[in-house]
Amino acid sequence: MNRTAITISLVPEARGGPFVFWDLEEGCRKAKAAGYDAVELFAPSAEAVTAAGPAIARHGLALAAAGTGAGWVLHKLTLTSPDPEARSRARAFIRGFVDAAGRLGAPAILGSMEGRWGGPVDRKEALRLLAEALEDLGEAARRYDVPFLLEPLNRYEGNVVCTLADGAAIVDGLATRNVGLLADLFHMNIEERSPAGALREAGGRVRHVQLADSNRHPAGLGHTDWAAVAAAVREIGYAGAISAEALPFPDPDTAAKTAMDTIRKHFR
Repeated sequence: MNRTAITISLVPEARGGPFVFWDLEEGCRKAKAAGYDAVELFAPSAEAVTAAGPAIARHGLALAAAGTGAGWVLHKLTLTSPDPEARSRARAFIRGFVDAAGRLGAPAILGSMEGRWGGPVDRKEALRLLAEALEDLGEAARRYDVPFLLEPLNRYEGNVVCTLADGAAIVDGLATRNVGLLADLFHMNIEERSPAGALREAGGRVRHVQLADSNRHPAGLGHTDWAAVAAAVREIGYAGAISAEALPFPDPDTAAKTAMDTIRKHFR
């Protein structure tokens, strides 16, 4: 049975993003009450991930994953920046998350810090820079026995890796075998011809799944075919977390319940 998780953001500057809860203690308490096994953190720093560990454990939860997007939101750092010094800072920022999450038994996520190609960095160069960083980050995560997660983003949020096939092409070309794909159903509803088909094609490369409906509301409030998605998840033998990463619509408590109802209906 897949472990369930729900998102908590600790970054006020990310208000409006797809995070259900916005306070660590309250989020952990409500996650546990709603039946979740774990939380997924969007934290401002690696130190904040480490500091959150005791509260997560105190509520009988685990850390499912830690997002690194604050590196972009707060510092405008990306791994494909034309500035070598900025790329170095971006990698160091992410390495901190790899270590902090890894010590708690969880992977770190690379999403918005992938950056964008354009201007002085064309797509070929962006892919080269991204792959170079992934080699390092994947091996850094390996010592904690967790993968490093690469998240394809829709075209409006990124243009380097937009589909699971894009991600698979990069992952398959790496020397490290410790980079996996994060399948976010919101992004997939925009970019994939068939989310379920894309999951089947990606197969065992998928190491984390995030649920949000077609409108980024909690799963069950849009037009995503969750029965088909769940069937594909089972077919590829996915054993990782099913994480509710969605807008807190119409409010956090209802969002948590709606997402859990959909998980129980289709994924259990």
